[in-house]
Amino acid sequence: MTDKTIQITIKDEAKELIKKHVKPGQVVILTSLDDGSNKYSTLGGTCTIGADFQLIVTDQKDPEYPVVMENNAGLEMYTSNNELGFLTDGLLLNARNAVISLYDNSGVIDGAVAVREYTPHELTAEEVKNGKTC
Repeated sequence: MTDKTIQITIKDEAKELIKKHVKPGQVVILTSLDDGSNKYSTLGGTCTIGADFQLIVTDQKDPEYPVVMENNAGLEMYTSNNELGFLTDGLLLNARNAVISLYDNSGVIDGAVAVREYTPHELTAEEVKNGKTC
């Protein structure tokens, strides 16, 4: 079930960078990066909450990310209600020197948005024991 729809503009250079990672039929999810709050995080700690975002490319929709992100790049794109707390009007993805940045009307939200394909994996005993934190 879709909660709502928001708009995001994707500038041409950012479109090119993102589309290099997306195969036909795949979905793009905008999520907070490495803050420990979601299954796409690989790092924990409050120092990154709401500050670092990533674009996750996956083969199917994720019911935890029901918010449709309408965009001008023709991508099937979603985010979650949790991320909406950090996003305001005027969302924009731009790129310069092959680095994607996320903006809203207030300015830069994240100057280095990662794009990566999601590969589920179990944490190793070492990762659980040592844990990555910031």
